[in-house]
Formats: sequence, C-alpha cells, structure tokens
Amino acid sequence: MGTVYPNPITPSETRIGWIGIGVMGGAMASRLLRAGYTLTIYARNPSHPNSLALQSQGASLADSPAQLAQSTDVLFTMLGHPSDVRSILLDSSNGVVSGLRPNSVTVDTTSSHPDLAREIFAASRAKGGWSVDAPVSGGDIGARDGKLAIFAAGEASVVEWLKPLFGIMGKVTYMGPAGCGQSCKIANQITIGANLIGLSEGLVFAKRAGLDLGQFVDAIRNGSAGSKALELFGERMIKRDFRPGGFVEYQVKDLGMGVDVVEESDDNKVVVLPGASLYKQLFSSMVAIGHGKLGTQGVISVIERINGDEI
Repeated sequence: MGTVYPNPITPSETRIGWIGIGVMGGAMASRLLRAGYTLTIYARNPSHPNSLALQSQGASLADSPAQLAQSTDVLFTMLGHPSDVRSILLDSSNGVVSGLRPNSVTVDTTSSHPDLAREIFAASRAKGGWSVDAPVSGGDIGARDGKLAIFAAGEASVVEWLKPLFGIMGKVTYMGPAGCGQSCKIANQITIGANLIGLSEGLVFAKRAGLDLGQFVDAIRNGSAGSKALELFGERMIKRDFRPGGFVEYQVKDLGMGVDVVEESDDNKVVVLPGASLYKQLFSSMVAIGHGKLGTQGVISVIERINGDEI
C-alpha cells in the first residue's frame, strides 16, 4: 500500500513521514494524524515529550531518515538550521535522499537557504524522486490551528498534488522553481522583523506616555498600524509572555540569509537592506545574552533595555 506522485493523495493509502517535532513540527504532524493519515516519525530522542504525544495519537517510529524515506510516500522535515537540513536530507549513507523511492516526495518546511533547496531538488531528481521547499509562517498558533502561510516551490504539478496535505496545515502559495519558497520566507522574515521592532517601540513609547497598553493595542488594531504581528504578539508583549512560537536564534539565522546572501545575477550584487541589518543586530543582542531560545516577541526587552525601561 502507498501512494506516490502523481496518484491521488488519500488518508487511507498515502504514507506520511515526519522529521522535526519541535514546537512547530509537532503541531503540524499532529494535524495530519488527526486528519486520518498514517504517520511515521524519526526522532533522535524517541522519548521526547512531543514524540511520545505523537505516538499516543498513532504515529510509528523509524530507525533512521533513510529508512523513513524508504517506507513513506511524502516525507516532511521541520528542522532548525541549514546545517541540520543538509545532514538529515543529504547525508550519503543515511540521509532522506539516499532512501528516496521513485516518485516519492520530500517536503522541507524548514526556513533554510535557497541554494540548499536547489541542491536537494537536484539530488532528489537524480534518485527519481521529487523535492519541494515549503517554509511556513504563522508561529505556534498558526501551526496548531492549521492557519500557516506556506511558501512552496519546486515542480508546480507536485505542489498542486500536495495540496490535500498543505490544506490541513494552512494556505499554500506556489512561488516558482526550487529555492523560491526559501527566498519568499527570507523576505517574509525581513518584513516581520520590521513589524516586531515597530510594535516594540510603539509599546515602549505608549507606556512612557502613560497610556493603558491594552487600550492602545485595541485602538490601533483596526487602523493602518494593525497587522498580524500585532494580533499574534501584542498581548504577549504586554504580558511579557516570551514563550517561543519561533525562536529568536532562528530569526537571526533567517535575517542573516537575507542580509548576507549574494544573489546569483549578472552583476552578482548583494541586496542592500539597511533595516534588516539593524533588526538582525537587535535580535542578535538577545542571542548574545543567552535569550536565543525565547520567542521573537521578546525583542521588546531589547528596546526596554535601551530605554532603561520595562513593561
């Protein structure tokens, strides 16, 4: 039993694999289980609470990434850094691609590097399989509620084929050839960085001005200052709830790929991003003092320290 591309995806036959069961990955995998799909996971620590929770929902365990690829039709990854993606997918002896079967598909939802996504695509095609880079945005709440924005790239027909699975996790947009999903996520992170810094500075200013912060957020949410960042993080910032939906250290990684990347073009020019460079410094200061595992909304603490203030 099993369903490989281009046969239709169905819960009764399509076998799903998952690697990376942290805050985001665990919630996304759980939604697939609840939708009736057969799910097998690979976890370096099978007794991790998220692994045990998925097993209690019916997930099975694989011994290695390669074994998982051999026994599944669609294999999702949600990892931390590009180095993790390279190790899990491209390791020549035990990586996902080494075990990829013809017409099976690997889907990397990690925020990673566009060049690496293109390398994985080429390696997958060489094995007769397919790969899609499909990073996501929406944080822990979006992952839990199935309201993620999904930026998918690769072969257009494969992305279309995957829509029954993407629809369980959120809304997918096809961005173009391999690597374009990752480029979209970098641009997304540049945009959300600006939103988080602006929201932080607005709250610090409002407090200094003697405003009620809850009232301030309610007052601006329906105007031009309203944003998804405000909805997701405004109350968390006010309550100093810095539990992670996305780690600060990952925001630094994503901004770095935008600020430091040399785009492939005739002129081979670096994109000049002065705002993103500043945002990266502000988030990096949190990592430097040991706060890299906090949520990105914790950047308000940097603005507070600069002002000798605290909400």
